[in-house]
Amino acid sequence: MTGPADDGSSPGFYRFARALITGGCRLLFGVRVTGRENVPASGVYIVAPSHRSLLDIPIAAGITPRRIRFMAKESLFKTRLGAWLFGMLGAIRVERGTTDRAALRASQAALEAGEPLAIFPEGTRRQGPVLGELYNGAAYVALKLGVPIVPVGIGGSEQILATQKVFPRLHRVRVVVGEPLRPAAAAGTVKRSEVAALTEELRQRLQKCFDEARAQAGVE
Repeated sequence: MTGPADDGSSPGFYRFARALITGGCRLLFGVRVTGRENVPASGVYIVAPSHRSLLDIPIAAGITPRRIRFMAKESLFKTRLGAWLFGMLGAIRVERGTTDRAALRASQAALEAGEPLAIFPEGTRRQGPVLGELYNGAAYVALKLGVPIVPVGIGGSEQILATQKVFPRLHRVRVVVGEPLRPAAAAGTVKRSEVAALTEELRQRLQKCFDEARAQAGVE
């Protein structure tokens, strides 16, 4: 099993970047986190945030000082700068719209190495107050390894930098961390019915967190 930094990434660089960017988000957007006590103090877990803006990545990173390994779309690695930056941050490449088995193996390896993992269960940025259909990846990995899923609602980020927008504008952001879902590890093969049931439970929990975060952020 590889250690957290054996993939060429730099936990030290992540900590520096996290402190810089999350500090900027707090200053500019007044980011506040409710329910931080729901983040497990030790052990590994999957962070499952709502997704309305590119800012959701650094905002979600602010729920814990520990390094979170984020799933990142393949296109972010296509430039030399992007490949270096996201590689140093420890991002895990994923090819959208496919069952990316390499990404699933890398995700499992990150958890087994002792690091929290973030998976945006909506798969991509969405719009509006209702969650899009959730993908099953978070539930599958959680059941396979028996790790908790932490739902994280982010309200206000869509008003700052929505999909297809170039220039951001100021708006306060609130983050609501819900109670973790704690599935037991599947005995043998992970059943589709178990994955579907856990995904539905996650959808309900995450929607509640998202509603609360939007209300706190003053989003109508």
